[in-house]
Amino acid sequence: MITINIYYSGKNGNAKKFISEMIELKIVDEIRKEAGNLRYEYFYPIDDNETVLLIDSWESQEALDIHHHLPLMKKIAELREKYDLHMKVEKYESIIDSKDEKYIRK
Repeated sequence: MITINIYYSGKNGNAKKFISEMIELKIVDEIRKEAGNLRYEYFYPIDDNETVLLIDSWESQEALDIHHHLPLMKKIAELREKYDLHMKVEKYESIIDSKDEKYIRK
């Protein structure tokens, strides 16, 4: 599994406006329905009103690559420009082996 954390930051509430428009235009719903998408959720940091965190998880790099080449990515880029957002991106690959299982409470 691959997880991407994207921190969208702007001014004057633009990050939250961006998320609202993503939801209103049903882009979020479309992404969640894509093959290989495991999670697509937004969070607001308690101490930063101008940032929104997106946690986006995919089954594989291949699924993520397909997502990046879909036409809706152009619309997302246009919305980021519209709201003048800047991004900080972190990418993680989940690697849990049998040694780790004993520390995970399910």
